[in-house]
Amino acid sequence: MTIQIAPSILAADFARLAEETAAIANVADWLHVDVMDGHFVPNLTLGLPVVSALMKHTALPLDCHLMIADPDRWAPDYAEAGAANVTIHAEAAAAPVRTLRTIRSAGARAGLALNPGTAVEPYADLLPEIDMLLIMTVEPGFGGQPFLDLVLPKIARARKLIAGHGGDIWLQVDGGIDEETIGRCAGAGADVFVAGTAVFGGHDPAAAVEYLRSAAAAASRHAGG
Repeated sequence: MTIQIAPSILAADFARLAEETAAIANVADWLHVDVMDGHFVPNLTLGLPVVSALMKHTALPLDCHLMIADPDRWAPDYAEAGAANVTIHAEAAAAPVRTLRTIRSAGARAGLALNPGTAVEPYADLLPEIDMLLIMTVEPGFGGQPFLDLVLPKIARARKLIAGHGGDIWLQVDGGIDEETIGRCAGAGADVFVAGTAVFGGHDPAAAVEYLRSAAAAASRHAGG
């Protein structure tokens, strides 16, 4: 597996987003953008105007994670604006197949996210419609939460489902990812890692990204990934 690191700007200084993103521009694979509407999750962050502005200040592809109540209505707009990946929540989408296909037709990768309490098996039939499966390792809504170990078996089951499907689908984890938990997730089969506080919470975000990548790669090799 190819390890990819997607620093989350939710943990960055919003007053210095251009500088914060520049600090990890040469080492990160993606820039993860958490879009929250205060309805699907109890928090309100940023939306399409900020995403569009970010694209002017970074060459990193944007990984937009939509934690919103009506992704069927809004997700295509993020793809059309230039986001490289747009992820919707299975729990919020009324017409996931149509929405995922619309995201792809707009030129973006399509992702499907599952909350910690949502089983992965009922969504196996949607694997042909997605490019990435996101397993939440905290309850969505706020950064800085502790990692939920109970999700590790689901990550492993998701990896088996993806292997059985045979497509090129990335397995992303988001929430509580740091230098210690990233190894457990990689060992379970994840290959794309969202990290916020672990990257932007220190004095050297670029070094943090490199360290996280090394830790994930080592765990993946040990697990035979």
